[in-house]
Amino acid sequence: MTDSVGWLRRFHPAAPGAPRLVCFPHAGGAASYFHPLSATLAPAVDVLAVQYPGRQDRHAEPLVDDLFLLADRLADVLAAEGAGPVAFFGHSMGASLAFEVARRLETGLLGLFVSARRAPSASRVGRVHERGDDELLADVRQLGGTDVRVLEHPQLVRMVLPVLRNDYKAAEAYRYRPGPDVGCPVFALIGDRDPTVTEAEAGRWAAHTSGRFELKSFPGGHFYLNDHLGEVSRLLGERLTGREGEPLASGQQ
Repeated sequence: MTDSVGWLRRFHPAAPGAPRLVCFPHAGGAASYFHPLSATLAPAVDVLAVQYPGRQDRHAEPLVDDLFLLADRLADVLAAEGAGPVAFFGHSMGASLAFEVARRLETGLLGLFVSARRAPSASRVGRVHERGDDELLADVRQLGGTDVRVLEHPQLVRMVLPVLRNDYKAAEAYRYRPGPDVGCPVFALIGDRDPTVTEAEAGRWAAHTSGRFELKSFPGGHFYLNDHLGEVSRLLGERLTGREGEPLASGQQ
């Protein structure tokens, strides 16, 4: 399925002409993760959340463990979605995917928000997806963000494990392919206690854009967003709507 109905979810209506923010979930995540963010940004920002195959209402579809393949498919979907001011927000694995889609759809992109993720050129070797179930679940618990009731329910664990292992593989196998990067502004957001990314690794996102770069650190871990939703929403709103300072122009340097 490559149509926008299958790939994109809109939770709240937006005002006419509102800038659009396409959100890319983390490994094991789904579009519903961004429902609270959408609620805080609407109607000033039109939030669309990506729904990956193999989960929630797409559970019957095959999982995809290749970020480049996902990027190709999503680039087609978003190109067909139509013109208008649009920015991307990706969390963790979703940040790498958002970057790859942005490389394919550079024209007209307002900005790229990369959350809780190292720059593409700052990859680490990861093999969690090759480990046993207990070790994989231990890593998920360490990062937080997953309801502990799910991880303590054997039947639910059996349902989520294939998705987690698939997405961990996609994230860990991803390697940056040199080539044109992006020209839009890039904003890196991290938690200061996130074990998956250091400030230096996040700072290397600056090398992947010819536009401006900003780095913002929040107190917290990998899912700092859960505890700082209001602050992150204000930052996104200001950058996208120009409520603070000058409006953000496409490709602004």
